[in-house]
Amino acid sequence: MSLAHPLEMAGHARNIGPFAASFAPSNHPESAMTQALSSTFVLTPEERLSITRHIMALFGDWGLGASDILALLALPSTVKARHVSRFVDKEPFPDDATVNRRLGYLTRIEQALGTYFPRNPEMRSLWVKRGNRRFGSRPPLAVMIEDGEGGLVAVLAHLDCTFAWDETGSKTEYAERKASVTEVLAS
Repeated sequence: MSLAHPLEMAGHARNIGPFAASFAPSNHPESAMTQALSSTFVLTPEERLSITRHIMALFGDWGLGASDILALLALPSTVKARHVSRFVDKEPFPDDATVNRRLGYLTRIEQALGTYFPRNPEMRSLWVKRGNRRFGSRPPLAVMIEDGEGGLVAVLAHLDCTFAWDETGSKTEYAERKASVTEVLAS
């Protein structure tokens, strides 16, 4: 079953440039969904519900229970485990900075898994459940749930080298070196 991108379902084009937009959706890490979950982008209630449904489908694929969902998203204490089923169809996730940031990480993790396993969706679910040497033989899903936001960042950095590049400061160092070389060449 192929799910349309939640923002496309809400009528928004994905951020892939004017030329490429007419051909195919992008799996670029800075997709519209990731940008939509940043604090500067305001979503309508329908868009938030669409993203919620998409993430809940992902959690279903991963076989997560209500308590794992609460932990993974760091939902506010007002949301109880018995209320998690409401997020499947009836209401969107709370509009909270921590929840939005974690939704952004999860979206990028899902996109990276789609890049790793473009033709085998079952492997995406299997990969998050299998022990991984990088995480001390713990499954990436356990790392994300048990280690909180740090675990989400660790899994995303493992899967998406562009995220790791940004997080390590290498991007900034590269830009600074490039600027100094440009200054030398200009003089």
